[in-house]
Amino acid sequence: MSKIIASLDIGSSKICVVIGRQSQYDGNKLEVLGKGEATSDGVSRGVIVNIDKTALSIKQALQAAEEDSGINVNVVHVNISGRHVTSTAHYGSITRDSIEQEITVTDIHTLTHDIHRMVMPLGMEIIHTIPQEYTIDYEIATQDPVGMTGVKLEANFHVITAKTHVIQSIHKCIKKAGIAAEFTMASALATSLAVLSDEEKEAGVCLIDIGASIINIVLFFDSIVRYTATIPLGGNHITADVQQSFMILERQAELLKTKFGNITAEAFDTQAIVTIPGLRNRSPKEVLTTNLAKVIQARMEEIATFIQEEILRSGFYEKLIAGMVITGGGSNLKGAQGLFKAITGLDVRLGVADEYLEEGSGKKLKDPMYATAIGLALAGFKTLDYREAYYKTKESTYWDHSRQNKKQTKKGSFSFKQIINKTKAFLADDYEET
Repeated sequence: MSKIIASLDIGSSKICVVIGRQSQYDGNKLEVLGKGEATSDGVSRGVIVNIDKTALSIKQALQAAEEDSGINVNVVHVNISGRHVTSTAHYGSITRDSIEQEITVTDIHTLTHDIHRMVMPLGMEIIHTIPQEYTIDYEIATQDPVGMTGVKLEANFHVITAKTHVIQSIHKCIKKAGIAAEFTMASALATSLAVLSDEEKEAGVCLIDIGASIINIVLFFDSIVRYTATIPLGGNHITADVQQSFMILERQAELLKTKFGNITAEAFDTQAIVTIPGLRNRSPKEVLTTNLAKVIQARMEEIATFIQEEILRSGFYEKLIAGMVITGGGSNLKGAQGLFKAITGLDVRLGVADEYLEEGSGKKLKDPMYATAIGLALAGFKTLDYREAYYKTKESTYWDHSRQNKKQTKKGSFSFKQIINKTKAFLADDYEET
């Protein structure tokens, strides 16, 4: 029986808990056992701004998931997001003792561990170190140097950092909710586990996770994370535009956007009217759907332009054979895929987690807004970097082999010692006779 996995997605609009386990029929899929969610009070732009309110929301979502699954949870996988989550490129190297000895998984871990010991800017912590290419003795470049020989092992790393006080706030909230965090993962990386295929990652793909107040970007090429970025825009900004344009309440603007928001070509040809109840003793307001489409399209074009600039900045635009995958709550807007394709020039599809969910899992979880929560749960048995799984296998084989050799050596040493003692006794007896 697979171990129980619980994920906690702390978002700006909602907090979601998913309880599941690795499918016994397909090791790449998640069997969902329960789900719970609550309104996200105390979170703004992906960052916790009120510990008590956020802790209460976490507790509500957790209790709902526990009731749904009948399982009590003590440990969760949690995400981290916000503008403070940034990435930089770093170089690392180690010098090995012998050119004849093969490079091992231990050497890879040593090199990666050295990156974690780098001095970070005050108030920042490393949350992910993702190796790009390795170089052996200044000549041989490879993505996987294990088994090769050389003295000088170097590598470039994509390092993702976050503010220490934000990480501490997350752990405080979780502790107040009566649980602990097994590990913390950047939202975009967690989402990628749920919606991207291995073929897309190898070919080159850009994932766009459109949340309530921020947009997370992660770019893969040759199955390796190459670039990450955050844009301080999201679905709430579209809601605010609708609210201000038609002078209505925020909840009315959100409902108007989600129910009637449409930026496809047909939306501009249809002259439909939506009637919105007025405030006390005030007459209702009428909104033309074409005007609503214009307001939404203006903000979506701005978002798409910012995304295009980030992709060009990455230097991988020409290598995105698999194009773009959009996910998150903001990706549900009708016409979003067409608009992104028109502005970026890339093929675009909607990213949902159905590929990695076992049959029978709740249909609602296949909505893009749950991609991060599903990805965090999948992280319990699915690796972000294909090399990680390979290294775990190699490391396990190495330790099994080492233990076997140790047993054999110990047995051999005992036999050899007996022979020496017998020889000494024989020589002593022979000496006494003479």
